[in-house]
Amino acid sequence: MRTTRFSVTEIIYAVKQVEMGVSVKEIARKYGVCENTVYRWRRKYDGLSPSELKRLKELERENGQLKKLVAEVSLDKQILQDVLQRKL
Repeated sequence: MRTTRFSVTEIIYAVKQVEMGVSVKEIARKYGVCENTVYRWRRKYDGLSPSELKRLKELERENGQLKKLVAEVSLDKQILQDVLQRKL
């Protein structure tokens, strides 16, 4: 599910422009977003190289999969405990 209309490379380019001295207001106007969005981009993507960003995305995806597995195992455990309590 895509949550932004900008690609990650576009966001990184905008952050790099801010680092080079372009004002946040100018970047916000250019991309059609509010200044808070630019600050949020800076907080999230500041100092990341494309390879680091790729690794970050992989880790986020893997973390989501692991959370899903833990939830499924917890549900299975709860169901088994309920079945055991009914038998006793």
